[in-house]
Amino acid sequence: MQDHDQYRLFLHLAETLSFTRTAADCHVSPATLSRTVQRLEAATGHRLLDRGPHGVCLTTHGRAFRQYAAEALDLWARYRSDGAADDDLSGHLRVFASVTACHTLLPDLLTPLREAHPRVSISLRTGDAAAALALLDQGEADLAVAALPARIPATVLARQVTQSPLVLVKAGPESADGEFTAAAEPFVLPRQGLVRAAADQWFRELGIHPHIAAETDGHEALLTLVALGYGTGIIPDLVLQHSGLRARLRQVTASSLPAQLAIGICIRRADVHRPLVAAAWAATQPDPRTRTEQTA
Repeated sequence: MQDHDQYRLFLHLAETLSFTRTAADCHVSPATLSRTVQRLEAATGHRLLDRGPHGVCLTTHGRAFRQYAAEALDLWARYRSDGAADDDLSGHLRVFASVTACHTLLPDLLTPLREAHPRVSISLRTGDAAAALALLDQGEADLAVAALPARIPATVLARQVTQSPLVLVKAGPESADGEFTAAAEPFVLPRQGLVRAAADQWFRELGIHPHIAAETDGHEALLTLVALGYGTGIIPDLVLQHSGLRARLRQVTASSLPAQLAIGICIRRADVHRPLVAAAWAATQPDPRTRTEQTA
């Protein structure tokens, strides 16, 4: 149906925020894509996108229409299945995770969904784990894998799937370092997020004001600066063990370490009724012996 084609174009544009990329990926001309957006804005009576010198962004109405369009396509896919069994569920699931989570957690987490619902397609977006809950809240992902804060937002359902200790790393191969003294060390830290919060809490417990040599927006950038000798990094062990820089780094032994991270899967509470999200939530249930569910 023509409306559904327009919805698909809009959803792709809402994810890329690039007319050029969406036009190329969807094999339409930029002019056709612009007319599609204009028709949708005329039909809804609202501006869905802001176009400015710094790029494209969704308006408040655009974010609401994105959710409507995604749900409409899910319902259409169910209708097209014509009463098919649950294992014929189809649709498009948007997943956000860090690169490390993609390599270490997602294959096991999403395999049950893939096996139970082979007609479900998965769009996988990677980025800084610190942004996961914000992207979920903004409606830019249906399911996210993220480090879990102590208090989960009321709008989110989260389930812990694993934990990762935070470790201290320095440049160079393993060696017999002397006693590690945090007060005397320069540190490379994340600019924000739960790892930074845990590091700051650790410094407070030690009663020190650390020398922060550099701050970064991602774990791999942090490890790169550590490998270059800028200072000691604080990083989830899960990231360290799967980093391409692992051979150039050494783990530091200290008398105390920052608190470990809980890592889990998250969905918006409002999306639980959506068949596709509900199926993904059910399929990613961990072993009952280790399950930990968190809500606000």
